[in-house]
Formats: sequence, C-alpha cells, structure tokens
Amino acid sequence: MSNDQRIGYRRVAAPGGGAAGVHNHRRHEPPHQLPKKHGRRVPKHGHIITGKPFEDVKKHYTLGKELGSGQFGVTYLCTQNSTGLQYACKSIPKTKLVSRADKEDMRREIQIMQHLSGHSNIVEFKGTYEDMDWVHVVMELCAGGDLYDRIRDNKRYSERAAASICRQIVKFVQVCHINGVMHRDIKPENFLLSSKHGNALLKGSDFGLSVFIEEGKVYRDIVGSAFYVAPEVLRRSYGKEIDIWSAGVILYILLSGVPPFWAETEEGIFDAILQGHIDFKSRPWPRISSGAKDLVRKMLIKVPRKRITPDEALVHPWLKEGGNASDKPIDHAVLIRMSKFRAMKKLKKLFQKVVDKLFYKEVFQVFTSITTDESGTVTYRELKVGWQRLGLKLIEAEVQQLLHEVGTDENGKIYYLEFIYAALGRRRLGIIEELLYKAFQYIAKYGRGYITRDRLEKVMKESEMDDEATIRDIISAVDPHNDVRINYAEFRRIMRS
Repeated sequence: MSNDQRIGYRRVAAPGGGAAGVHNHRRHEPPHQLPKKHGRRVPKHGHIITGKPFEDVKKHYTLGKELGSGQFGVTYLCTQNSTGLQYACKSIPKTKLVSRADKEDMRREIQIMQHLSGHSNIVEFKGTYEDMDWVHVVMELCAGGDLYDRIRDNKRYSERAAASICRQIVKFVQVCHINGVMHRDIKPENFLLSSKHGNALLKGSDFGLSVFIEEGKVYRDIVGSAFYVAPEVLRRSYGKEIDIWSAGVILYILLSGVPPFWAETEEGIFDAILQGHIDFKSRPWPRISSGAKDLVRKMLIKVPRKRITPDEALVHPWLKEGGNASDKPIDHAVLIRMSKFRAMKKLKKLFQKVVDKLFYKEVFQVFTSITTDESGTVTYRELKVGWQRLGLKLIEAEVQQLLHEVGTDENGKIYYLEFIYAALGRRRLGIIEELLYKAFQYIAKYGRGYITRDRLEKVMKESEMDDEATIRDIISAVDPHNDVRINYAEFRRIMRS
C-alpha cells in the first residue's frame, strides 16, 4: 500500500478525489463511458443514498476531463450549463457503496461539506445529484493545484512562507473543530489552491474520513494516512487533537522536505510514530529558527492533552500574522527533497492506476465468462470459481463477512463487482503478483525488460497526468542522469513499499 494511502477498516484507501487535487487510488470509468455490463442493469443500486429524489446531473452540468481519483470515486471538471461557470464534480458509483457503513459514510461526508461550506479556508459545496447508479457531489473548482504546487512556484521559499502555509492549515483545523468536526485525514494533498494567482487561498478538502465530534466520546477507528497519523490513533483511543498532530507533520515537511517519521514500510512508519523521536540535527535543522522548532515540538507532543491547540498555535510568536518567522531563503535542498518525496508518491500512484485498470478489465472478463446474463450477479458457486481465477486467496470466514456486507438480490444472487471491490478494499489486492507483472509489461512495452523514460512519460500522459511540471518532477526524481531504466524488481518494490 502506498505511503500516502489511507489506513483503516471501512475507508481503507485514499481520498475520494478532492475538489481539484490529484488523489489516489482506484479509477472508475466516467459515468458517460460506463461499460454496458455495469451499473444501470443492477436494480439494487437504485437505493437512495442522499435522501433526495433522483436527478440527472447532466441536466445541469457537462462533465469534462478527470481531475483526480480516489478509492470511492473520480473527480471531473464540470461546466454549469446555465452559466458556463466551471466547478468540480466528484462522482461515486453505488457499486462502491457496498455496505450500510459505506452509505452512512457517504451521507456524513455530504452533511459535513454542507455544514462547513462558506468558510474561506474550505472548498465550497454546491450541491448533490443522485441517480440509479451514481452519487455526484458538485463543489468549487480549485484550479491552482495543491499545497506542493504553491511551494514549487514560490520564487523565494522561506520560513515566513512556510509559516503562511501552516497558518492557513491550522485555521482550517480551527474552523473544523469550532463547528464540531474532526477531519481525521489532514495531509498536503487535501489542501488546494483556489486559483493560480500568487495570493490564492489554501482550502481544505476531502471530508471522507471526517466525523461530527461527540462530546466525551473516545474514537477507536484506525483512520488517516500513514505518514500523518497520530500515535493515539494507532493506540485506538483519540479525539480531535489528532488533527493538530497531522498539521505538525506537514510543518516538519515544509521546513525540512521530508516527514519526521520515516520507513520503507507502513509498519515501520507506525513504529517510528509510536517511538516519537524527532530529528532536529540533520540538515537543514541546524539553520532553522528556534521558534519554528518550538512550534513543531508542541504540535508533535505524544500526549494529546499536552499538545498545542489550534487557538494557541495561531498566537505562537513564529506562526501568528506578522510573527517573527524569517524571510531568509531556506536551504535549497529542502525544495529538492520535497519535490522528490512528492514525485515518488505520484509515481506509485501512476503504477497503481495501471494495475487497477488491468484488474478492472480482468474482473469483467472472468465473470462475464461464467455468468449467463448481464445483471451483474452470479451464484455463490460461480463467484468462488471467479475469485480463484483472479488469484484472490480468501479464507471462508472472510468470504462470509464480505457476503454479509454486500448482500444478495431477491433471487439470492451476489453482485460480483461489489464483492470484488469489497475484497480489494480489505486486502489491497493491487499487489497480486501476476497482475503486477502484466502492469509492468504494459508500462515497459518495447523497453526490453525495463521501463524507459519515454515509456514513463507516455503512460503518464495516457493516465491524464498531463501537467508538465508534475511529469518533469517525476522524471527528475527517478532519472537524474537521463538514463531511467526501472526493472521489474524495482517496480515491484515501489508497488509493495
């Protein structure tokens, strides 16, 4: 699982494609390009999610290119038919909302967006539309990219610039908490720029893991994103203080270019978080001000009740408006490290997209070969044959749990796509060996056993990662000498790390 993916039980993978940011994980076909054997033929998906009457989003908006994808949905550029104004539309197929908990999560995400909408540091909510097969959430288009884009385009990156970014993130956390919301997935990718202008606002997005805070309740779900998760989340006993911890991790990255808790595997990252050792000795920390380090320490205190609050952080001498953060340029190595950190995450996302696309096709090929109709359902016996052909090694107890979550139709048949997606969410089955090798062969086509620079660039563009700066960052991260040759062992390591 990639290090920027979400962790947890119900909402396992990454963001469901925020307003205009690029998120991971699984790509769906756009609603206007859906395969014939998927969706509208399955009456079960007609259950109402939002509580509103069914309405076709395309009566009001024209959907355009993909902006980002997540485990539960894809975000598209959309144009309002009546005004010509552009927005972002997050489209979630009901095949992905397989359990009662998934449906409740979707409703809560929409409620929280409506509840918080109107604040300057939060992506504006425009409305929801639902039909038999899809839920569409229309929101403000943040066309300026994400937090990393602001840093990359900053001609004079300094502690003062880092403080300005951190201040907006802490203000976002403050607004969430004042309004009774715990975000639970604070990370750079979830902060988007309202426009490409230098003074554009940084806006928080993606409330897929957020909850309304219940006074006195101790939260126990393991959720969040590996690098940014607070130690008390891993101990299954936490409250809203986790959001400030995650903001503190971002501040550490803003000042040094890398996360404070680092390892090659998710388990290693968690061990480092629980140990809580923060490195202030390596470059560039000797040159970072004592005020900046003081704030990082206070945001990353392991004991939640001792951790600095958003209100306290916003009046900290280094962070406050007009505070003492220096305007002296930060060591250029910080920007290089930050660019490489981001690029490697995007490379993993690119590889995952190819794997998921191939898996999506294989699911259809396998199950259309063993079922006799186009209903999207199979018998239990057919399902068992199908998952074995796909290489899913599932134990019977897990199968029964998944079947309970997914359910059957009135004839006792199983919706196979729902079952497979539920299994994928549980097992992160993008790492099936045979499928990994097929994905590598596809990317490395004509590369004689290697993924070359040309093929990497071509596949990035095919996968709609067509932002030239992003392509340049990824190429430079993996190809400093202009002779990129990624073999299968390296590809496999990137996918499994």
